[in-house]
Amino acid sequence: MQIGLPATEWMLEIGAFSCAPRTELIFKSRRVVPGRLLESGFKFHFPTFREALGDLEQRIKVAK
Repeated sequence: MQIGLPATEWMLEIGAFSCAPRTELIFKSRRVVPGRLLESGFKFHFPTFREALGDLEQRIKVAK
């Protein structure tokens, strides 16, 4: 069982300060395409968000 704490904005600010990225990138959505991975023939276990979300939902149901 994995346990984690909810991350608040101030926690992310501290973490971002120590790593020096911009915190706004944490909160904004980005569309990212793994071009190099796909070009090299990498196969994702869940190629779409819906498939990954479906698997996550099933894992949550089983864990309950």
